[in-house]
Amino acid sequence: MTIQLRRDKEIYATDGGWFRARWHFTFDRYHDPGQMGVGALRVFNDDRLQPGAVWPMHPHSDIESCTYVVEGVFAHEDSLGNDGRLEPGAAQVMRFSSRGALHSERNGSPTEPMRFLQFWILPSDPALESSVQQRQYTTKDRTGRLLQIMGPAGEDGLDLAQNARVLVARLPQGSRVTHDLGQGRGGYLYVLDGELEAAGDRLGGGDAAKLAGPEALELAGVNEAELILIDVPLRFQPVGVWAQRAR
Repeated sequence: MTIQLRRDKEIYATDGGWFRARWHFTFDRYHDPGQMGVGALRVFNDDRLQPGAVWPMHPHSDIESCTYVVEGVFAHEDSLGNDGRLEPGAAQVMRFSSRGALHSERNGSPTEPMRFLQFWILPSDPALESSVQQRQYTTKDRTGRLLQIMGPAGEDGLDLAQNARVLVARLPQGSRVTHDLGQGRGGYLYVLDGELEAAGDRLGGGDAAKLAGPEALELAGVNEAELILIDVPLRFQPVGVWAQRAR
């Protein structure tokens, strides 16, 4: 297995006053040709919003925008007429067709901060329709195991159009889990809190790793650790605006 570690201090940070963010890959005003994602995973942001702050309605197209709530209350609205309030451990997939749609993110608490991960997985089907899926998971659901919160239709978790999987875990000290990363597959591992060992390397809160298979990845809790692992194809057929950019 190939592992490229990314330490917390190496990841781009920005502070807009009402929000703070870590943009792991090229996004908005941050551009780094060496950080353009991993396979079909194009964007990975760790966002924090101040109490009551709103990321106003904005458009996307030809992506699946995936959200995982870490702390606080995540409030969602979109141009399809959906809304929702999600608590820590919740997952959301908003699919944006080639025609596009709008969505917004808001801190649903007037007094407490909110932290969420938002990442884009690029689909290979040009005929997708815009839609929203949401599901609330608990701490118990992910403790001591890798919990798949998103995956291909028919598998555990919210449905993704791409052949990709998103897993989360809380690993108590001394617990171990494994994930098989197949041939032609890439992964992105991010430690939200605590400390873990991955394939012999120690990673603390805020550290990440780019992965390339094939091999079984073993993760062990050093101190109780929270993590997310995204498994994607390294080679895929982009569609819409992303196909144009790839030419």
